[in-house]
Amino acid sequence: MLKFSGKIFDGTRVIEGTVIVEGNQIVEVEEGKMESDSTKGFIIPGMIDAHLHFFGVHEDNVMSWNLVNEIDVAIRSTRDMERLLRSGFTTVRDLGSKVATRLSNLERSGEIIGPRVIASGYSLAITGGDDDPRDLPLEMAQKLSYSFYCDSPYECRKAVRLAVRQGAGVIKVYASGAFSQGGKILPGLGPDELKSIVEESHRFGLKVASHAYGREAILNSVEAGVDTIEHGLGLDKDTASMMLDRGTCYIPTLATYEIPFHVANPEVRRYREEAVTRHMKEDVKLAKSVGLKIATGTDYVGSDARPHGKNYREAVLLSQFMANDEVLASTTSVAAECLGIWAGRIEKGYLADLVVLRNDPLQNVENLSPDNVLYIVKDGKMYRGAGRED
Repeated sequence: MLKFSGKIFDGTRVIEGTVIVEGNQIVEVEEGKMESDSTKGFIIPGMIDAHLHFFGVHEDNVMSWNLVNEIDVAIRSTRDMERLLRSGFTTVRDLGSKVATRLSNLERSGEIIGPRVIASGYSLAITGGDDDPRDLPLEMAQKLSYSFYCDSPYECRKAVRLAVRQGAGVIKVYASGAFSQGGKILPGLGPDELKSIVEESHRFGLKVASHAYGREAILNSVEAGVDTIEHGLGLDKDTASMMLDRGTCYIPTLATYEIPFHVANPEVRRYREEAVTRHMKEDVKLAKSVGLKIATGTDYVGSDARPHGKNYREAVLLSQFMANDEVLASTTSVAAECLGIWAGRIEKGYLADLVVLRNDPLQNVENLSPDNVLYIVKDGKMYRGAGRED
């Protein structure tokens, strides 16, 4: 049995009391009662990063993500797994990489330390899209890629089954390109392809996460029935209202856009900067005004520029648009709801995922940083946090 006393953010509100854990579940939350033999601190549910990648690279570009040696990826990602856990993250969702389904299995069997991993396996993309290293011959690119290329509803349906065969716990699709190859955004999967993916994924009981830049890609994704919109640059009010009606979650990944990204072409660089500036200032404001469920996701990849362990930055950036208690909900209970897991709350019967912090994040969201993480409980097991000094 484990006991934790102090101020408790239970996923929706703040109380004072004691959380009691037995096995891998929370068995009691005793409001107003402080146990003398308990661990003290500010207690929150385990944090969730709903969008990241275990790429295990130093350089941050499409070619590196595809060409990196898989043994290097596995070793570096195992290190990143422990770093994430000791920084307070008990669940992460990997939306496309070569190793995440294996990391998920190894973590579940207790062979490595880290958060639980909801892994998409390989993502689904079009041939010649921004996810395809086009400088390589096609056959080589597909062999090295962390994506399945599919170019018709039938191919996309099969690609879902290939991801399921890998052990996917979610399906990731590219409804548009991005800026990853230094050009303007290319089209991605079309409406018919997206619909076939969603239908097949839901048939297997899997949610669909859609990388979508621009109104057309977002609208196509929502109409197809995806469960989460990732990035969502260029969100407009009509599409946001449709997302609200359909229960589609919004994961803006602000943290990835505060990292400088080299673009050589001046015209393209200006285009990217304008799109990112609008996103960082307007899109979350609009999503919040409409009432969308907003969840935290960083799009960090484990590179030198976007290292795992600093994933709390998404919460800090969201605090520009939301009250601190809303930010904590986005990082815990709302994110868990968007991912469809029985976690993210400190309530009887929920998974025993907790973080004990030195300082109050409701006073300052920066207090979610690893330096303030004293202890983590994941699935009822207690771990030393990155902020412990002894």
